[in-house]
Amino acid sequence: MTDPSARRVTVVPNGPVLVEGPVELEVDGVTHTSDRFVVAVCACRRSKRYPFCDTSHRKRVRSDDSPAAQADSR
Repeated sequence: MTDPSARRVTVVPNGPVLVEGPVELEVDGVTHTSDRFVVAVCACRRSKRYPFCDTSHRKRVRSDDSPAAQADSR
């Protein structure tokens, strides 16, 4: 039996954590709220709107994923 008050959380590989809203997030003692029906929570801390995702993770390549790093590991 599913609890009707439970929130669905979806972890997107290499992306944000999607939470059915509305939500309150507490980060470092500060409460952030969103009344959207789905909220993207930043998992990589690259967002300028942290703790909410602004897709900044798409613009940068992690240093350990760079082609040079991959060539060194061969």
